[in-house]
This record gives sequence, structure tokens and C-alpha cells, in this order.
Amino acid sequence: MAIRMEAEHDLSSAEWRALEHHLHNENRRLTGRDDDRGLAFVIREDAGRTIGVAAGYSWAGTSELELMWIDEAHRGRGYATQLINAFVAEAASRGARRIWVSSHDFQAPGLYEKAGFERMAEFAGWPEGHSNIILCKTIAANGPA
Repeated sequence: MAIRMEAEHDLSSAEWRALEHHLHNENRRLTGRDDDRGLAFVIREDAGRTIGVAAGYSWAGTSELELMWIDEAHRGRGYATQLINAFVAEAASRGARRIWVSSHDFQAPGLYEKAGFERMAEFAGWPEGHSNIILCKTIAANGPA
């Protein structure tokens, strides 16, 4: 059997999910933790159009907020705070002790800091001319910190 490497920069969503499934199975095997679950809250208009989302996962006593977005026309109304609070509360109810998030300097690091997240690292030049900021919120044993 010949093995080859090819550039495939636009993997389908289905193939990406299948590869993540393999990785997650390996992570479960190596850590003995199989409590990984998606975690998402969505705000929609009456017609069903999404205007905000906070999405990520919980696993092995941690959680990551991977996607946070509010439609520009609906910003400044407290939706982001509501989504973060719901995400943190659900992560805490699942036993997460820390929640991680990555935010570029032109996005919303201040929003996360107001919600109790602390800057853990900042990577300059990611993307060029900006920084990627990694923040973490530690959750008390009896609920959000």
C-alpha cells in the first residue's frame, strides 16, 4: 500500500467531524475521561434567525468557549453577557473548574475580563498587527467564581 500526503485545504464538514471523532476517542482512551459534551446557547429572533451564540464543550473538569458571536445589529443589549453567564453556569453544573477562551485584541477580551476571566497569555502577531489573548475563568467548587 502506497502512502502519500496531499494538500486538502477545504475538508468537508463531515470529514472534519470524523477526524475530530478519532482524536476525541484517542483523548478519551489516554485520559480515561469520556465526559466530553457540546455546550451551546443560542439567541434567536422570533422568526428563528440566530442573533447570538456561545458554543464550545466541557470535558475532564474543563470547558472551552470556542465560538462567541453577536450579530452587529444586536450588540450593546447585554446578549453577550447573558450568553457567557449561561455558558459558565452550565459548565459549572457539569463539574468544570476552568473555562478557557481565546479572543483577538480586536474582538472582545474586555467582555471576558468583565465576566471574571483572567488573561493567561497574549500572542503578538496573531494575526499580523494584532494579538491573540488566552483567558481563563476559574470556577469555585460551589459554582461560578
